[in-house]
Amino acid sequence: MTETSNNTTVWVEEIRLSDAGRSLNVTFDDGEKHSLSAEYLRVESPSAEVQGHSADQKTCVGGKAGVAIIKIDPVGNYAVRLTFDDMHSTGIFSWDYLLKLGRDRDVIWSAYLERLEAEGKSRT
Repeated sequence: MTETSNNTTVWVEEIRLSDAGRSLNVTFDDGEKHSLSAEYLRVESPSAEVQGHSADQKTCVGGKAGVAIIKIDPVGNYAVRLTFDDMHSTGIFSWDYLLKLGRDRDVIWSAYLERLEAEGKSRT
C-alpha cells in the first residue's frame, strides 16, 4: 500500500516476470502499470549493500546489464523480496518504492548512467 499524491491508497494488484526474468511487470490496483528491467531493479535495490545507510553512501553498481530475477517472495502484504541470478536478495521492494521506480524511471536511470560514467564503470 502506498499513498499517492492525491492521498489515495494504491496496492500492487499483479507482479509478473517476463523476458526470462529480465523484466518485472507491476500493475497497481488503480490501473497504473510499469515494466521495470531486472538491471534497473538490481542497481537501484533498496538494500543497504546498494543504498548504504545514508544518501552519500550509495554504491554505483556496474556490470549488471545481463542480470535476471530468479525468484519473487512476498513480504507481508506490502512488499516483495527479489532474488537475482547474481544471488543478490537483500533488498525489500515496497509497493511505494516500486511505484517510485516506475514513475521516476527516466530521472533515476539517467542519474545512474551519469554515476557509472563518472566512476569509469560499465553496464556490462
